[in-house]
Amino acid sequence: MKRWWAWCLALLVTVAHAGAYEDFFKAVAMDDGSTLLTLLVRGFDPNARDESGQVALLLSLREGSFKAAEALMKSPQLQVDLANPAGETPLMMAALKGHGDWVERLVERGAQLNRPGWSPLHYAATGPEPAIVRWMLDRGAAINARSPNGTTPLMMAARYGNEDAAVLLLARGADARLRNERNLGAGDFARMAGRDRLGEQLDAAAR
Repeated sequence: MKRWWAWCLALLVTVAHAGAYEDFFKAVAMDDGSTLLTLLVRGFDPNARDESGQVALLLSLREGSFKAAEALMKSPQLQVDLANPAGETPLMMAALKGHGDWVERLVERGAQLNRPGWSPLHYAATGPEPAIVRWMLDRGAAINARSPNGTTPLMMAARYGNEDAAVLLLARGADARLRNERNLGAGDFARMAGRDRLGEQLDAAAR
C-alpha cells in the first residue's frame, strides 16, 4: 500500500512539473512576466532549457519578450551566461539584436565579454548597433577574437553588420590583415556583401 501511495505521489509531482514546464516556456513566448514570476516564486528553475536546449533568458531576448526577461532577472538563481547548443549566450543574443541596455545589464550581472570561439563582440559586430561594439571595446572585449574557423569581428561587421561598426573596429586597431580558414580577409567579406568601397578601405589597411 505504501508503495502504491509513493508511486501516486511521484506521478503527481511529475505531472505538475510537466505542466509548469509548459507554462514556463509559454509565458516566455507570450511575454507574460506575471506568470513567470509566479512560477519562479514556486521554485521553478529559471535556467531550465526547452526541448531544443534553449534557455529562457536567451529566448526572451531573441524574441523581444522583455517583460519575461525582467521576470527572469529577478531570480537570484538565474545563471546569465548559460549557452545554448550552438554556444550562444544571452549576451550574444542581446548584442546581435541591438539591445544595448540589456548588454550592459547582463555584463553587470556577470556575463563574460570574452569567451573561446565565437565571442559576444562577433555578435555585436554582426548586429545593427555600432554603439554596442564601442561599449564592449571600452570594457576590454578582445578586438581580434577568432572564431573556430578564424573569423574576426571585423570580418563579421564588414559583411553582415553596420558598416560604421567595421570602420569603428578598424579605427580602434582591428587587424585587417587577418584571414580565416578559407583564406578570406575582411575586405573579401565586404565585397561579398556588395560593399566595394568598404572592401577597398579594408584592403588598404591590410597592406
